[in-house]
Amino acid sequence: MEVTGLAAVLLATALLLVIVSAVQPVARRLEVSETVLLAVVGIIIGGGADLVLRSTYTDSLSGVAGTAINGVAETLLDFPVSSEVFLLVFLPVLVFQGAMAIDVRRLAEETATVLLLAVVAVVVSTATIGLALMPFAQMPLIVCLLLGSIVATTDPSAVAGIFRDIGASSRLTRLVEGEALLNDAAAISIFAVLLSAVTSHHPIEIGSAALEFVLSFAGAIVVGIVGARAMLYMITVLGNAPAAETTLTVALPYIVYIVCDDILGVSGVVATAVAGLTMSVYGPSTFRPQTWHFLNELWQQLVFWAGSLVFVLASMLVPRLMVGMTRWDIVLILIASAAGLVARASVVFGLLPILAMTRLAPPVPGPFKVTMVWGGLRGAITLALALAVTENQHISTPIAHFIGIIATGFVLITLLVNGTTLRSVVLFLKLDQLSPMDQAMRHQVVGIALEKVAARAKETGEELGFSPDATRSVIDGLDERSDEEKSANTFDTALGDRQRVTLALITIANQERSILLDLFRIQGLSRRVMENLLRTSDAMVDGARLQGRFGYVRAIRRRLRPSLRFRLAQEIHNRFHYDRPLMVCMAERFEMLMVTHLVSLSLTRFLRDRMEPTLGTRVSEIVSETLSRQRKMLDEALATLRLHYPGYSEALENRIFRQIVLRLENQEFDSLHTESLISDELYRELHRDVDRRRQRLDRPMTFNLKNNIEDRLRHAAVFRGLPAAALHDLAMTTSLRFPSPGEAILRRGHKVHSVFFVSAGLAEMHVAERDVRFGAGDVIGAVEVTDHRPMPGTVRALQFGHMLVISATRFKRLLEDYPVVAKNLEELLRSHQQDDPQAVLLPHQEFDEENPPGSAAQELLSVTSNAHE
Repeated sequence: MEVTGLAAVLLATALLLVIVSAVQPVARRLEVSETVLLAVVGIIIGGGADLVLRSTYTDSLSGVAGTAINGVAETLLDFPVSSEVFLLVFLPVLVFQGAMAIDVRRLAEETATVLLLAVVAVVVSTATIGLALMPFAQMPLIVCLLLGSIVATTDPSAVAGIFRDIGASSRLTRLVEGEALLNDAAAISIFAVLLSAVTSHHPIEIGSAALEFVLSFAGAIVVGIVGARAMLYMITVLGNAPAAETTLTVALPYIVYIVCDDILGVSGVVATAVAGLTMSVYGPSTFRPQTWHFLNELWQQLVFWAGSLVFVLASMLVPRLMVGMTRWDIVLILIASAAGLVARASVVFGLLPILAMTRLAPPVPGPFKVTMVWGGLRGAITLALALAVTENQHISTPIAHFIGIIATGFVLITLLVNGTTLRSVVLFLKLDQLSPMDQAMRHQVVGIALEKVAARAKETGEELGFSPDATRSVIDGLDERSDEEKSANTFDTALGDRQRVTLALITIANQERSILLDLFRIQGLSRRVMENLLRTSDAMVDGARLQGRFGYVRAIRRRLRPSLRFRLAQEIHNRFHYDRPLMVCMAERFEMLMVTHLVSLSLTRFLRDRMEPTLGTRVSEIVSETLSRQRKMLDEALATLRLHYPGYSEALENRIFRQIVLRLENQEFDSLHTESLISDELYRELHRDVDRRRQRLDRPMTFNLKNNIEDRLRHAAVFRGLPAAALHDLAMTTSLRFPSPGEAILRRGHKVHSVFFVSAGLAEMHVAERDVRFGAGDVIGAVEVTDHRPMPGTVRALQFGHMLVISATRFKRLLEDYPVVAKNLEELLRSHQQDDPQAVLLPHQEFDEENPPGSAAQELLSVTSNAHE
């Protein structure tokens, strides 16, 4: 019985997947690119199927065999794949996963370089190839430019695969993958404009085409960001539902691609790439780590299927597209290939140095440029666009014939010439070798690691009862390798103290991210808190990489400062006395400080146990001092909150500890089940019990923002003697302020609208060569309110604090109604004048030109700087 219809297509697809599975290990053994081998296999399949149908040999076979072979050949040749299938089914998957797998923060350093390669290079290649072909092709310029846009898009899969296989520089791989994100979009956008001009027979208006190009990109960027953020918000609403979360990510690229391409008329490729980049930035902090890990594995598998099938199916079309090729076509293919190489070289060698000179992008070494030029391979997207031209009924046969043959030949040359020799080029240029810093680290780390492995191997051999003769050769070999690494170690001479400190801080920041991801597995911790912590830990990595210790410390300060959302909530609380937003923000801030404190303790142990043996005592002391400053700021902020909200603090600590214990229980049950000590039924029952107790912990805690305000007012010196009824009324109208170090509370020359009572923390005002300090129990702005004058200086917080805020109108009415308050205020002012306060300076305090520190603070600052040096 003959297999036909949908069953035949599915059977052929399954057989192609079998072939694809066999190609991967063969390519690795032959040390050739998988993409190149897939293209060759596809050409062989397409050519073989065509040859079978043309041959009369199968007709001479017995009925069933001949019919089956002919049926398979017909199915392969008439496979229901068109350019629309390539661009709608496969392209969103490839683009989305490519964007999601990129480290966006590292790629941001190369933005100018990537845009140059992705946009400018496509335009230059289109123009160069089109102009080079026009004198020889006997085709209009617009047709030659159309061909140039088709072959201008590069395919990164083969190049990136080769780079990863031989261990090439990560920056080189990042540049190639980053280029590919927007390269397809730029080429497809230009292709659409040129194809429309060819089919409508109207000339192109450069101005309107350029405006359309820019609007297409801008609109797609907005749609991509909005779509991804909406999907991430849905995931937070769904809670812990891994299957639903994964399903949403599969739907996202198709939604943004089709909405942009078919509804809004903007670039679907750009929208899909931007959605993937947004996922790359916010995904790790939104998904649970196990879900994020599964998600990445799933998308890698989807891309393996999609990418492999794209190349095989597109390559199967090559024999059909090459039908009717003449010798002159071969000449045109060579001209187009040479023009494409010249165009890419002119951009890489001509424009990249300009970016480096203007400091718009880091300089790109010469060997990188050579590799990037030679690695401009073309692939499935080029064949799909060529197929779109040949399928277009509004394109004349000569033009379709010309586009199909030249584009296909161009792809074959880049794959079979550039693709097969790229590995040798990379090895010849020594781009597979480690940097001097990594070489020095290798000897240092491996030497220490082998020494520990040898000690553990000896203990293990004795525990297992192996004879000394059986273990001696293995342990001696480890000792010899350790000695060789130590003798070749140039760590102390190759790297200076500053480089080692930078390396240590980058390692610390990455370790913090790993600890946070591990903590994120504890269900019940706030997604928003973990997202903020993970994002700021990435900022610490970037800060340390770009600016060393200064950049790392600045990122720490930025983490501890109140966010824009917190400041808005505080403004709503102060102006409209609506507490809900600030209560939520305070609860999240409490949790953030608590989690950061736990991480800080883990980092200190990591520094002592793992990093000090590798980087040395001197570097460890410097990094330890930086971590100590971080802990001091954390302890200061936590102490302020614990002082005023002791009940909530204790409840939050108890909640986090219970969640940690529940996770330990789960791990212990997993271990018992793995060792077959408990049955499957008991294992499931134990997990259900843990889940029931975890669900009770998932109930949100209530944060009482105005807890004990009346009690704090009662114990304040300025309100001593105030009747209980007046204290109650005052507490009801009092707002709260939680200043952070360096934050301006009142500014010089501004009218005072609120009086601040310092419940905890320190603040400083510099006036007339004198530093005025405000501590717990002091009142800020009261004199200015009573005397109707502006502030004589800017008041800035020196520590994390807690202040009660009373409106100026309410405070003046209080003074009029209760003279005892005015009397208490005079006594406070008199004590201030007698104390002759000294300036207070904290290590993490910041000043600027408009608000310089006082003289005492300057003196203390110089002493602190000398101590650090």
